Amino acid sequence: MENRSEILRQLLADQPAFRLQQVEGALFRPDWQSWDSVSVLSKEWRVKISQSVSWLTLSKVALLQSVRRDTFKAILETADHRRLETVLMKNSRDFWSICVSSQVGCAMACTFCATGKMGFTRNLSSDEIVDQYRFWMYFLAGRNDLEQRISNVVYMGMGEPLANYENVKISLQILLSRTDMGPTRLTVSTVGLIPMLKKILVDETWPPVRIAVSLHSADTKTRAAIMPSSYPKFLDDLAAWTREYFQKFESRRRHLTFEYVMLAGVNDTPPHADKLIMFARKVGKVKINLIPYNDTKSKYSTSESEALIAFEKRLLDARVDVTRRRTMGADIAAACGQLIVEKENKAPDSFGEVPGL
Repeated sequence: MENRSEILRQLLADQPAFRLQQVEGALFRPDWQSWDSVSVLSKEWRVKISQSVSWLTLSKVALLQSVRRDTFKAILETADHRRLETVLMKNSRDFWSICVSSQVGCAMACTFCATGKMGFTRNLSSDEIVDQYRFWMYFLAGRNDLEQRISNVVYMGMGEPLANYENVKISLQILLSRTDMGPTRLTVSTVGLIPMLKKILVDETWPPVRIAVSLHSADTKTRAAIMPSSYPKFLDDLAAWTREYFQKFESRRRHLTFEYVMLAGVNDTPPHADKLIMFARKVGKVKINLIPYNDTKSKYSTSESEALIAFEKRLLDARVDVTRRRTMGADIAAACGQLIVEKENKAPDSFGEVPGL
């Protein structure tokens, strides 16, 4: 499938080079929300382009806000009537972070994740990924009561980003070229698809964005039990990959994040903490991000507060770089691991129509 840039390049092939830049730049102006509003183009060109390129590849189904008004979730629909979810969250700098989806559903089937229950439908195109950002850009432009700046994008929504490698890569390139976000403000989260992680190391066109690996246990049996995509040698392969990663990117002062969802009685015990400490020491400059489990109607429950604090302290005492993620949007099923679109999902629209959508 051709992406929007390729189609525009063909349409504008006989135009001056700056014209393509104008048109692509217009897609990222919050005050222009249809081809009709792109005043730098003649009416003839606006009509011609609109006949070949849709302004947005996604339409809104529902929009919800959390009680604290620091998290918003949108259910969006593609042109072929597939549904996905994307989340807008207030971050620690009081700007906004966007959680984007890279697939409709997910084939990884992690047992604690709601999206894994959907199974896999299809990859999202690069335009469908980018348009989640544009959707929220327009939403904020219509809300004078909210901070306007989007400072971060995390690929932590529905799907496994590295299983949609090329479209994710193109979307990253577009966001870096068309927004003011630098590469350290974009994060791609993966269950740890080692072949794709190795590809990143040799792909000169892969942007220098942050990588977060969903580890969730440094015990081989435990990880395999909760993450079917794991395998007996995964931890060894991941450790080898991290050494190669730091050898290649040491000059960029990067760090890796290992995500660790806290499941009561499953991976939150002192022995599990000790194995995580040993693994962190083996791989080097990594940050462990502890994530309280959010209810996904599974067999799991979140770690008790005392267990979470004790686990975190054990890591800190061992001088492991550790942080704890804030739970946001759980009341609208927008928190980590909760994104799922079901046939009966007819959530009410909290705001009415977003301008331009």
